[in-house]
Amino acid sequence: MMMSFFDQFASPSFLGVPLIAIAIALPWVLFPTPTSRWMNSRMTTIQAWFINRFTNQLMMPLNVGGHKWALILTSLMIFLITINMLGLLPYTFTPTTQLSLNMGFAVPLWLATVIIGMRNQPTIALGHLLPEGTPIPLIPVLIIIETISLFIRPLALGVRLTANLTAGHLLIQLIATAILVLLPMMPAVAILTATVLFLLTLLEVAVAMIQAYVFVLLLSLYLQENV
Repeated sequence: MMMSFFDQFASPSFLGVPLIAIAIALPWVLFPTPTSRWMNSRMTTIQAWFINRFTNQLMMPLNVGGHKWALILTSLMIFLITINMLGLLPYTFTPTTQLSLNMGFAVPLWLATVIIGMRNQPTIALGHLLPEGTPIPLIPVLIIIETISLFIRPLALGVRLTANLTAGHLLIQLIATAILVLLPMMPAVAILTATVLFLLTLLEVAVAMIQAYVFVLLLSLYLQENV
């Protein structure tokens, strides 16, 4: 019975073909695209307003060199939000519950920020490994600690997104199973539990959006240190 709770996180396949590619490509099909008409639709207008507001807020702390990342970070934000939201629908698969996918996003982008810092301002980038005014006996220890914390950043990005989404999905399934068990025996308790499930679902919708935003925001902060 406990294994069935984790079956939802297994990558589905049909005739031996993994369907995770379809789950990843589907969000891009759902986005409204601009038309040749003079007036855009309401959905296109809302989408453009959201993208402009998010891009302005994300790029505000960065200098002109960091603005080159606007397209990558905004696209990643919209992609993660859409995948996380679609994963809350019944009988769907959430690719961002897979640590491998999240690490595939986190490691290359984090590594790109580090390479940019080493290329453009190597002194400042290396200076982050040793705080100013450090006592001489503590210099080797602090360099090792700061280096470890630097390499943990992409792991923290991927694990944070995976753990939050996985915990939410598991909790929803556990409460839904409890409702099915309690409904014949204690209907009043089952109705109360269903109310909790509804509130938890609303919370998971917020978590799905917030975690996507936090993922991209931390990447922008890493980029801010190196540009």
